[in-house]
Amino acid sequence: MNLYKEIVRPLLFLADPEAVHHFAMSALQTAGPVLAHFTPAHDPRLARTVFGVTFPNPVGLAAGFDKNAVALPAWAALGFGFAEVGTITARAQPGNPKPRIFRVPECSAIINRLGFNNDGCDAVASRLQRLRDSGKWPRIPVGINLGKSKVTPLAEATEDYLLSFERLKNLGDYFVLNVSSPNTPGLRQLQDRAALNELLGTIQGRNTARRPLLLKIAPDLDWAAIEEILALVEEHELAGIIATNTTIDHASIPANRRHQGGLSGWPLEERSTEIVRFIAERTRLPVIAVGGIFDAASAQAKFDVGAALVQLYTGFIYEGPGLVKKICRALLP
Repeated sequence: MNLYKEIVRPLLFLADPEAVHHFAMSALQTAGPVLAHFTPAHDPRLARTVFGVTFPNPVGLAAGFDKNAVALPAWAALGFGFAEVGTITARAQPGNPKPRIFRVPECSAIINRLGFNNDGCDAVASRLQRLRDSGKWPRIPVGINLGKSKVTPLAEATEDYLLSFERLKNLGDYFVLNVSSPNTPGLRQLQDRAALNELLGTIQGRNTARRPLLLKIAPDLDWAAIEEILALVEEHELAGIIATNTTIDHASIPANRRHQGGLSGWPLEERSTEIVRFIAERTRLPVIAVGGIFDAASAQAKFDVGAALVQLYTGFIYEGPGLVKKICRALLP
């Protein structure tokens, strides 16, 4: 019997998705310090060193779940090999109007239009520093995902990202520039060559400690656009790519279930895998794969086409905490 899928999930799915998320985050924040004492030992055979960072296992939590970095000890205790917090913006912002999360259970999918709701880089930096000073920092790598404040004009986006990076640069093991969320107006225009060239060049120019810097891209780009992005990523010596964010293509779900926002989950599995393969065939840069990972087989599919690491979000919601352990167990020789 799968306790989570047969009892816990049906009860959680009776309530509003965002209310459930806030409840879960509050519970994990409260229980995290206690759970940390029961953090499972990682099998050393699962360890991987990617862009100079050692990951005890290659299964991580994707950005978007722990937006404000409130539950880091809990993610380690649940067996994740790393956790990526954020997306964090320079300014605190409430995000888009509610409702803004929608489940599509018949497709094992979620649509969200949250809009980078978060406490802002100053508050998150202070929270992370307190956690580090307390001696309760998790023994897994922590990634920090950065986005653009909604009120910041696109022409000033680089300065906005730079402010967040400067404030947080000593508190993460790697950093991600998120230019691919569909829920901040105009954000995806930062994937265009001129804008992206300016952004990457400026951030790397200030990245004097050479923190691993990655770029998260959209699944809706055509192949020519991805090749152009890869050229810029290599030119500016980024550490890797995260593929992919949510999709604005909702053709795979019933028409009456479509809402404005980014679609994640099982419908994204095939496209994200295609993009990981495309990138891996054209560059030696590490790829962190995210999108449609619901079991050991879908995780292995990402590794088979060249992913160095994988991340969970929607699969974690539908399959529960046991998914991490299942994937790790399947990866053992």
